[in-house]
Amino acid sequence: MPALSADLPDLRAALLAWFDRQGRDLPWRQGPEGQRDPYRAWVAEVLLQQTQVARGLGYYQRFLTAFPTVQALADAPLADVLKAWEGCGYYARARNLHRAAQVIAQQGFPEAYGGWLDLPGVGPYTAAALSSLSLNETRAVNDGNVRRVLARLHAEPQPTPRWVQAQADALLDPARPGAWNEAVMDLGATVCTPRRPQCGDCPLAAWCAARAGGQPAAYPAPKARAAVQEVRAVAVLIGTPQRAVLEQREGALLGGLWGLPAQPYDPARPGAQAQALRDLCARLHATPGDPLGEVTHAMTHRRVIWQVYAATGGPPPADVRGAALSRLDHKALSLAQARADSLFT
Repeated sequence: MPALSADLPDLRAALLAWFDRQGRDLPWRQGPEGQRDPYRAWVAEVLLQQTQVARGLGYYQRFLTAFPTVQALADAPLADVLKAWEGCGYYARARNLHRAAQVIAQQGFPEAYGGWLDLPGVGPYTAAALSSLSLNETRAVNDGNVRRVLARLHAEPQPTPRWVQAQADALLDPARPGAWNEAVMDLGATVCTPRRPQCGDCPLAAWCAARAGGQPAAYPAPKARAAVQEVRAVAVLIGTPQRAVLEQREGALLGGLWGLPAQPYDPARPGAQAQALRDLCARLHATPGDPLGEVTHAMTHRRVIWQVYAATGGPPPADVRGAALSRLDHKALSLAQARADSLFT
């Protein structure tokens, strides 16, 4: 197996030739290499931080249709931005996009890595990606796909972020930094996959220490996963699935979204669910009604379980169609709709 440092030109040439033949045709990859439309590339990079490409394509097109330019995004009300982001999750990304768009509308797009890094919500990975893609700056990216490819290339079981960045910097092709970054990410996404790497199709197979050792899928070693926190709450539907009482969420997770009134409770305490329902309805000046069922939604480190009830009284319902709702709220409304439909069948 050739040494990486001695054979670096051939390694770079092999990966870039593969990318030129088989790189993914994605809508944000339009334009000359190193001169990509910074707005389209930026929206894509932020969207794909927590969303797989196959799923993200529809969200990307929907967002670009709503806000085709950075000025359109900057001028839009935050509520409209959150509505367009609906379903993507991690809504702090949408709020930061909106804030950063307002900065860019005033100052123009950044002209270097540091300028991207100064924008709200832009970290080192996104800044490196965007400066290499739109400015041809020699900045290597470091994400999960890059980590896996480099860990296998070097047979490194425990690649730290610093180690990955150092290896990525060393391999980066200074002549085509944007294409190189996309090539490594595409390789990790389509060939050097987590469970079943397709080593026979890999342009870097000749240099891969993990493949030479016969156990490429063993690298990197699995990360210790954080325990999943279970969060239970009661929620009430006052009105119908089409017109309901909604409240605006606060906090970093879902801040700015709208949803059914909800009240968390501790399931370890006897009677806590019933008390939470009474407290919630008292706050709303509503009367609790029949249970509608249970909905569950998994987030990165938490699993949220709602017991959904009908209720009467309270504030006047509003049209839910124009409100930005979380997936959990959509599930609750769908549950109520299914319950209503069953009464007429």
